[in-house]
Amino acid sequence: MQFFEYLTERYEKYEHHLSSVAFLFGFLWDNIMLTRIDLLLDNIVLSSYIIIAGIAIVVLNAHNAGRLRHPRIETHAPFLLPLLMQFAFGGLFSGFFIFYSRSGALATSIPFLIFLAALLVGNEFFRKHYSRFVFHISVFFIALFSYAIFFIPVILGKMGPRVFLLSGLVSIIIIGGILIVLSRAAPGRLRESSRMLLGSIAGLYFLFNIFYFTNIIPPVPLSLKEIGVYHSVARTDIGEYLVESESVPRHRFFRRTPQAFQRTENAPVYIYSAVFAPTKLATKIFHRWAYYDDAARKWITTDRLGFSIKGGRDGGYRGFTIKRNAIDGKWRVDVVTERDQLLGRIKFRVVDVAEPPHLETTIY
Repeated sequence: MQFFEYLTERYEKYEHHLSSVAFLFGFLWDNIMLTRIDLLLDNIVLSSYIIIAGIAIVVLNAHNAGRLRHPRIETHAPFLLPLLMQFAFGGLFSGFFIFYSRSGALATSIPFLIFLAALLVGNEFFRKHYSRFVFHISVFFIALFSYAIFFIPVILGKMGPRVFLLSGLVSIIIIGGILIVLSRAAPGRLRESSRMLLGSIAGLYFLFNIFYFTNIIPPVPLSLKEIGVYHSVARTDIGEYLVESESVPRHRFFRRTPQAFQRTENAPVYIYSAVFAPTKLATKIFHRWAYYDDAARKWITTDRLGFSIKGGRDGGYRGFTIKRNAIDGKWRVDVVTERDQLLGRIKFRVVDVAEPPHLETTIY
């Protein structure tokens, strides 16, 4: 007991510094360990955080309602349980931010990523608020819904509006189960806060629906692994892809292919992409071609070329589309889902030249 009290005293004294170090270490650790959205181990970790948070919520509210009178619980529950919730929610929102940021393009997903980042960073300052009933139930519902959005498609092997609505229904059923348990463990707290709690959950549910149907939520569990503009793309008999592209200057190491696509004799333009999807999941993606109209000062879509993909390959399902008779000037190609959720994009300029450029061959 004295040793525990000593640790508690030390923690409270250096809480701010320890929390910052733990936050940084935990985020880096999750970024290394959470590798694939469909791996059993990754989902066991995230599910464990959900269970820990749920148990901590029930025990904390039972204690606050005077239902748990054990001396050790009386002594340590007010300190340990909010800390346990902070740990679980920190692990969850760290994992969510990693998976969601890998999935979508910042151009459309930045509001939702900011939302997750605010919860992740804010978690370091929420411990004192986790004792508030409506607050920790609301955060728990956010965590449930955020997890269900990509876990349900992984389980079912498909995605789309119906699967999203099912994810919301599953989240509501689970939070309803927690509230039923709390109605027995802490009936007074639930009765006092029922109106505010229902308003909070309903508001969050509609917010997630707005995010989804306006394509702000990234298209998890898909993620774009590769994209490039090439002079030719060919699939070999053994399933490899041979691509030809111009060399990229060393200072542009972050690009696979150059920004200027130099062509002769109106040669076609190839866009190659690799999109990761979980094992069992089959869906369709599209390359949405658009050129920039300088006179109108806007992007004009010319083609929406699609192909089916199947999940399971670490490097992503590979495919390509071809644009013939592309006018010279600025182009961009968006990789989108059937609902036009943006996975990623590439921008380049088509330049007509007299001499063919030197090309390098790469195997994917």
